[in-house]
Amino acid sequence: MDNKLFDSIIKAKGVGQIILKKFNDKQIYTKVDLLLHLPIGLIDRRFCPKLDQLEIGKISTIFVKPIKYNFPRVRNLPFKVTCEDNFGKIDIVFFNVRESYIRQQLPLNFEVIISGKISYYKNKFQMTNPDYIQSIDKENSIKKIMSKYSSLNGISSKTLQKIYFNESNNLQEINEWLDQNLLNEKKWLSWSASIKRIHNPEKNEDINKNSIFYERLAFDEILSNLLLFKKIRKRINKVKKKNKFIPDEYLELIKNKIPFELTSDQIKVIREINKDLKSSKKMMRLLQGDVGCGKTIVAFLTALCVIQNNYQVAFMAPTEILASQHFDNFKKFFGDQDVNIEILTSKLHKDKRKLVLDNIENGKINFIIGTHALFQEKIKFKNLGYIIIDEQHKFGVKQRIELASKGNLNTDVLLMTATPIPRTLIITNYGDMDLSTISEKPFENNISTFLKPNDKILEVLKFIDSRIKNLDQVFWVCPIIEESDKLKVKAVNERLKYLKNNTNHKIDCMHGNLNDKDRERILSDFLNKKINLIVCTTIVEVGIDNPNVNTIVIENSERFGLAQLHQLRGRVGRSGSKANCILVYNKNLSELSKKRLKIIKDNINGFLIAEEDLKLRGYGDILGYKQSGEKDFLIADPLYHSHLFDLAKEYIDQINNIERYSMLLKIFNKQKIFNIIDAG
Repeated sequence: MDNKLFDSIIKAKGVGQIILKKFNDKQIYTKVDLLLHLPIGLIDRRFCPKLDQLEIGKISTIFVKPIKYNFPRVRNLPFKVTCEDNFGKIDIVFFNVRESYIRQQLPLNFEVIISGKISYYKNKFQMTNPDYIQSIDKENSIKKIMSKYSSLNGISSKTLQKIYFNESNNLQEINEWLDQNLLNEKKWLSWSASIKRIHNPEKNEDINKNSIFYERLAFDEILSNLLLFKKIRKRINKVKKKNKFIPDEYLELIKNKIPFELTSDQIKVIREINKDLKSSKKMMRLLQGDVGCGKTIVAFLTALCVIQNNYQVAFMAPTEILASQHFDNFKKFFGDQDVNIEILTSKLHKDKRKLVLDNIENGKINFIIGTHALFQEKIKFKNLGYIIIDEQHKFGVKQRIELASKGNLNTDVLLMTATPIPRTLIITNYGDMDLSTISEKPFENNISTFLKPNDKILEVLKFIDSRIKNLDQVFWVCPIIEESDKLKVKAVNERLKYLKNNTNHKIDCMHGNLNDKDRERILSDFLNKKINLIVCTTIVEVGIDNPNVNTIVIENSERFGLAQLHQLRGRVGRSGSKANCILVYNKNLSELSKKRLKIIKDNINGFLIAEEDLKLRGYGDILGYKQSGEKDFLIADPLYHSHLFDLAKEYIDQINNIERYSMLLKIFNKQKIFNIIDAG
């Protein structure tokens, strides 16, 4: 069957080059892209009042008779037509419309139907530039319920509605991929019928996210994601690697090098990872844990086990600061082990860099720590056996596929995140990976959280003075670096100046615009307690690990997501000492913002906070970033469709023939990733 779903949007009726470009700017390239951008609401024209029942601001369809024209001969003044029914009068107002058009559409003393929004001006009801004008005999041509779409700059809503109307009503039926029993149970229509109904609703409920039409499409989108993960898992499971040998005695030996006891969760996760390392199946595992739970030490211990098998390990950190700290910490704990560890950053001198790259290629270096450059550059490993990615939020499905192909068949992969991920997002974003979780922390509930309005900043300053006198060090976080007229928030430079003028403490600042030399100097001085307080941006979120910092102030805290606030709070109290987090907020807060800050104040559990963040902010923003290389869900929403995520997870296990779903995968643009997998 010749299906035109995947034709360019330029072939849609009413789309020319100007509209094509505007659609492309919204990532709409084909007809199916257009149809998957569902309505954002409804325009209901069923309210048909008499002229003594009009409501200001309400879309109304009125039956009236034009009785008088008013065509001013002064430029820029609007044309008006006075209309009446048996109960009152109304002015129909036109801007930028020809007189001849008005006379044609609204002939005097002939009853017409007019639809648009009612307004009130100079003690008169009026309707400006009505949406529809029809003669009485064409009443049925005015759709009483219409879909409303995201606007395209410069394109009228009427034009958009026509394009969507034409394409949805010309949609051909396509072969069904879902099991008939499921369709019957859920009372779902076909994919094409569901698309048609949502774009051409008959009732207000039709476009609700829990309507049978919407749920059918949401389930399909979720299923397309899970089919992709099923394919990736199948591909990974085909790979047979050499088993890595990990003696229990060696593991006990290196565990004893650590000056603290591992938690039961850390021990459990080490067992899970080592079980994968020892198997003949390639490991693709996600390690999630709350901030401060001790993921890095788990990574170090399992890395040492791999190095014992004469493999190389690559450890990728999100920032050079964190890469340097990982490097220093490894040497501090395991410096006496037979490990040649090096760090690869942009600061390396050219000659040193060449030496490091040569030693990676010849195998002399068996543990290399760096940033994303580890995999972007043409670095050749002699025998890469283990890749660890720390805090890599931006690793989408495509990047993980590419990552799995690095090294050789014997390379295992561990991704770590300190942003706890809600359950529904685990299913849909990481379904290709096995999951390990550390929920237990070495130091439970040692951080107290306080809320302070921004007009109480002197009280905050007084508290900070007392903490520094007790030899505490402090982070003071601001959302931006420089002052901005558009954003009414505190900037780093502004707060730095204020604190220097109002305290005697040793203060400096840190942000992304500093050069490497200054950043390294400030960080070194801070770690060596030569600086009491650092004013900074969220660079500390994944960047600075100082066990002596036990107080953090976060200004304009209402502007941050809950997950990010929890991450920032986790930068203090890392030695187990009692710590403090002060959330400074703008006192003119919305109810939603108050609710969000109360959640942070009352909870220290990152997993609970992540679930609450999902409820309050929705899927697109929960992790504070877009999944790199992937679109967010267009239709499915965990807030409304959590039951569909669970249903899809059950349904996927019954699927043996993925070919049956090729049209579904193409519709949701997963086929390209499938092709990458098939190409190896």
